Amino acid sequence: MRSASGPQPPTEAATWKSLALPSAAGKPDNMLTRILNLLKGHPSEPLPEPDARLALGALMVRVAKADNDYQLREIARIDFLLARMNGLGPVDAAKMRATCEKIEAEAPSTRKFALLIRETVSFEARIKAHEALWQVMLADGVPDAGEMAIVGQVREALGLSKADCDAAQSRAAPL
Repeated sequence: MRSASGPQPPTEAATWKSLALPSAAGKPDNMLTRILNLLKGHPSEPLPEPDARLALGALMVRVAKADNDYQLREIARIDFLLARMNGLGPVDAAKMRATCEKIEAEAPSTRKFALLIRETVSFEARIKAHEALWQVMLADGVPDAGEMAIVGQVREALGLSKADCDAAQSRAAPL
């Protein structure tokens, strides 16, 4: 029990005011301004080193962006595929896609991503990866020459035959 002369708990107003620090002009900044300034002032956390899962996610993003029209349908398809292939919930799949988008933007060549997948997963997993690329490419209903070029590069780097590619395309088409 506190005595009347002892320290009193701060009021709610005093608590919020203590979060405001003086600005350079000597006036208090609000908390939102401080947070935004902190975010601007610090470099983003380093991206994880891509593994086969992140490499495939980055390739899916690259295919979706190849036509310079990164649509919500493609984003939703990538999230769905990442969730299904990695046993993730929707939020974690969206977070993984966001990481893949950053990796893709700073990424090595398409071939390096595909070779990472080829060197670390089974033949069946490479077929599934190629099918996922087809699903992303067909998500907007309009296959583009740029998307086709990336899918072709990946097919070759994954060591898949034209027949493997045609089979993957036919399985992806009904989606």
